[in-house]
Amino acid sequence: MTMHVTPFQDVLERIERLSISDQEALLEIVQKRLIELRRQEIAENARATIQAFREGRASYGTVDDLRRELEGFEG
Repeated sequence: MTMHVTPFQDVLERIERLSISDQEALLEIVQKRLIELRRQEIAENARATIQAFREGRASYGTVDDLRRELEGFEG
């Protein structure tokens, strides 16, 4: 019976074969890429929120404003 290695497991095994300094460099690169992806996601969410506000599909206010609005839906 052969064990099927997933792509994720394969990548981990390959990383383990790298030197410690190469692993540290790889970790730094991946962290920076994840930070950039998250920044892009935040920017896109901001653009979508601004567009929704311009179209009247969103509003702003305090937490108390939100509570009052939600209470209005209860009856």
